[in-house]
Formats: sequence, C-alpha cells, structure tokens
Amino acid sequence: MDLDALVAIDVHTHAEVSDDGHPSLSPELEAGKAAYFKADTPQPTVDELAAYYRERRIAAVVFTVDAQAATGHPPIANDEVAEACARHADVLIPFASLDPHRGRAAVDEARRLVEDHGVRGFKFHPSLQAFWPSDRMAYPLYEAIEELGVPALFHSGQTGIGSGLPGGGGIRLKYSNPMELDDVAVDFPDLTIICAHPSVPWQDEALAVAAHKPNVYIDLSGWSPKYFPPQLVRQANSLLRHKVLFGSDYPVITPDRWLRDFEQLDLKDEVRPLILKENAIRALGLA
Repeated sequence: MDLDALVAIDVHTHAEVSDDGHPSLSPELEAGKAAYFKADTPQPTVDELAAYYRERRIAAVVFTVDAQAATGHPPIANDEVAEACARHADVLIPFASLDPHRGRAAVDEARRLVEDHGVRGFKFHPSLQAFWPSDRMAYPLYEAIEELGVPALFHSGQTGIGSGLPGGGGIRLKYSNPMELDDVAVDFPDLTIICAHPSVPWQDEALAVAAHKPNVYIDLSGWSPKYFPPQLVRQANSLLRHKVLFGSDYPVITPDRWLRDFEQLDLKDEVRPLILKENAIRALGLA
C-alpha cells in the first residue's frame, strides 16, 4: 500500500454480502437498517468496494460482524473477507469479527486470522453481539488481540440496526456506552481501541475516555459531519486532534458525502490531514 499516494484512510466500512450472496444481517434487520439510512442501492461485494475506493485514492478498513450467538444469523466468513482484501491490498485493510461468546474458540481463531490471513484488527458490536465490553468473558480474546499487536474497534452509541423494528429487533443500546471501554483501556493498556461513531447519547463519555486513555481513538463514521455534536468538533480541532479518525460506514454513508460535508466543518488546516489519514496510519500500525 502506497500511503503517500492516498488522500485518506477510511477506518470503517462493511462487507455486506459474501461472494455467494449471503448477507451480513438477517432479512428483518437488513430491511430495518435500509429504512433507517434511506439506503436503496445494491450491497457491494468486497471486490466492488475495492474498485470504488481505488478510484478515489482512499484506503478502507473492511469488516463484517459475527453476532450469531445473539441473532442466530451466520456471519460472512472472516476468511473470505481477508482473502478478498488480499486481492486488493493496495486499497483494502482486512479486519475480522469474532463473537466473544465463542470463548476459547474465538481466541484461537483470532491468532489464526492474524498469523495466517494477515488480518490487521478486529471489530466488535456490543449491542448486536449482546455483551458488555468490560465483561471478563471477553478478556481472553482482548488479551490475544493485544499480544498480536492489532487494534480492536468497538461500535458505540445509537445504532441504525434494529431501529424502528418492534423492540428494536431485540438489540439493546445499553451495551454500547463508550464508558464501558474505559475498563478495557485500563486492563489492556497496550491494546489500541477505536471507539466507533459519534457516540450519541454518550458523546461526552467517549471524549472523556479518549482524552484520558492514550490507547483510545474515536472514529467519525455513521454520521454526516454536518450532524456532529459541537463538543466533538471542538475537541477534534484541539485536545483530540491526534485521536480522531475518518470513517464513513460505507455503504450506508458514502465517503463522497462524508468528505463533502467534512469540508464545511470549522477545523484548522493542520488538523484535516491528521483526521483524514495521519492518525489512522499510527492507530492501524501502517507506517
């Protein structure tokens, strides 16, 4: 990957459909998500995602979510995502997802995925996977990820998945309070943690954890920048200028739209390249 040739690194994109057409979410949850984000375009394959990002000279972190224990829906295989990213290593960075409820099997799988398939990080979605990030159940998995030297990215705050469905599709928002990540950051100080999204309704909690813990970053995915909470913009422009990362949440939000709205934010000129690329190079260990 030629980092100098890239205009940005998007740390948050989704593998939504496998090569054989298997979706990342159940039909019910997928329909609810599409309605929430007003998305009416076909889900891209990873190969199509690569072509889209290559055209824009943007690199992208790609992952799916393994939430089978809570939802009963089998995930897209991590091996398939990693192999697809390997075909497009000039623009794609493979992350994997492992359900913490899998226990020791998830630990062994994490080591295999990094050592044999070049996976560069792991995605967790506490609300969808139905676990508290600070639950000791997940600690052996975090320990392995920390030893492997790759980041862990956690969904935080509200989620469009399940929104508007009866009972929210069974998804509980409480698991994704970013204050849960404070315990993880204390107990695993060498684990790079990325707190995904503006963490509404817990934005101040996310800012506090990122400011206090050197190993915690915030990604800006899932929202158009014009809707960012003002305190997030202020701190991204000052105290947290080295801790904030560009992320889109593609395909539900395109980098084209995100970057267009990002241009309208009142940010210092020297802060923009940090958010768009330089912070991600450090957080992802790409240098």
